[in-house]
Amino acid sequence: MILIALGANLPSRAGTPEQTLRASASALGEKGVTVVAASRLYRTPAWPDPHAPPFVNAMLRVETTLAPAELMAVLHEIEAAFGRTRSVVNAPRTLDLDLIDYNGRIETGALVLPHPRLGTRGFVLLPLADVAPQWRHPVSGRTAQDLIAALPESERAVITMLEPF
Repeated sequence: MILIALGANLPSRAGTPEQTLRASASALGEKGVTVVAASRLYRTPAWPDPHAPPFVNAMLRVETTLAPAELMAVLHEIEAAFGRTRSVVNAPRTLDLDLIDYNGRIETGALVLPHPRLGTRGFVLLPLADVAPQWRHPVSGRTAQDLIAALPESERAVITMLEPF
């Protein structure tokens, strides 16, 4: 199972962050990536600057014949097409696309799989549980629900479910 996390907290050429996430899913289809399932949309406070606009997050389960590195290149290309600039780490952005898991592969080179911080991020785990309730972390074997339950309440409490993707 291939999982891609989406996030945005600034408007893009597509409109609001919600519109940007939907448009980026369509852009994936134009690049040989088929969306199989989409989570609901979630709103989370910006981090590390809580004064920045809140993020809208979602998760896609996809299918593709692209190799992981090729898929990452496509994700970066789509981010750039929606106005993403990489200046300061964790800065507000028009679009963030992260490869979370690629068929359970474990890689530690230039591309790290599964995503190294996915188990500590409620804004990734809640949408992941929407699209892949049976998913297990390739390293720990824990389910998304197990990882969500292990999050501090403060991490879960700040996330608001918005609407279907």
